[in-house]
Amino acid sequence: MKRVTIYDVAKEAGVSLATVSRVINGLEIVREETRVKVETAIDKLGYKPNAIAQGLALQKTTTIALLVPEASFAYTGQIINGLIDVAKIYKYNIMLHTMTEGIVDIKDVIDDVIKSRVDGVIIYNDKLMEDELAELSKYHFPIVIIGNKMSDTQISSVYVDIEKAVYELTLSKLHEDKTRSIGVIQDRKNDFTTKQMINGVRRAYEEMGIDKDGYIEIPSEYRRSYDYFLDHIKEIPYDFMIANRDSQAISAMNAAHEVGLEIPKDLELVCLIDSKYNSMVRPRLSSFAIPAYDLGAVSMRVLTKMLNEDEVDDKEIELSYLYTPRQSTRN
Repeated sequence: MKRVTIYDVAKEAGVSLATVSRVINGLEIVREETRVKVETAIDKLGYKPNAIAQGLALQKTTTIALLVPEASFAYTGQIINGLIDVAKIYKYNIMLHTMTEGIVDIKDVIDDVIKSRVDGVIIYNDKLMEDELAELSKYHFPIVIIGNKMSDTQISSVYVDIEKAVYELTLSKLHEDKTRSIGVIQDRKNDFTTKQMINGVRRAYEEMGIDKDGYIEIPSEYRRSYDYFLDHIKEIPYDFMIANRDSQAISAMNAAHEVGLEIPKDLELVCLIDSKYNSMVRPRLSSFAIPAYDLGAVSMRVLTKMLNEDEVDDKEIELSYLYTPRQSTRN
């Protein structure tokens, strides 16, 4: 039988972990009706408090858990730098947890984080889907999400509107030349962002009265996008491609060179994430400058406010981006 935890009691009673701990420790700052709810939940579940559970919510550890998908390490360096710099100001330590897609369930990771007695959680995950986000809202624990727009009683978010970024770029290019055919390259590692990008392209097409799909799907039989592009790039009905990751954009660029296409004359390429490689390749890749450092710094500041029970004016904070044209597009 699964051991009943303080989290189970909090969920049953509909209160926070801190409230359960105050009742267990006999503190008088809990309202009587709340105390009765917690004690009823304890009796119903048969919860037996232990030393760790009794101190879980009352003793601040000044430690924040940071959850990062392993696949995102290449893009989270500046985010972590911003987060750590603000954490130092407020004297918080950072405990890093990693998530492996398809192997580790985010609910299990958060359960482990709660048991490790951290004060709050910051999650960098731009691929959380709606069901996972709904699951997060059940936790009575301060959480800040980096990369997704969402909020709840104990959840805030800091994000960049990817759909809007791609929409504005697509619309501007179509205003320049309505005959341009703009498509988003599928990113199998990140369905969530791919959908946001496709929605942006399709919004622009719809606004311009153009009936196009805007989606470049990589068939499942191709393990590498480079192989697909090498075989089919001349047949793809798009002369302006937007990739999420630098590796995809560079794969398309190399394949185009191999089959005799000239960039940007015959094919234009844009990479959503502006990595160091975008300026190293030739021609240099046009891309979006996402304020990664600020994503981390703002997220940590919001979490400190939540932990101190200060008022958070905006629980869904949108940061701006900057489109940086380079040699891979006709600017």
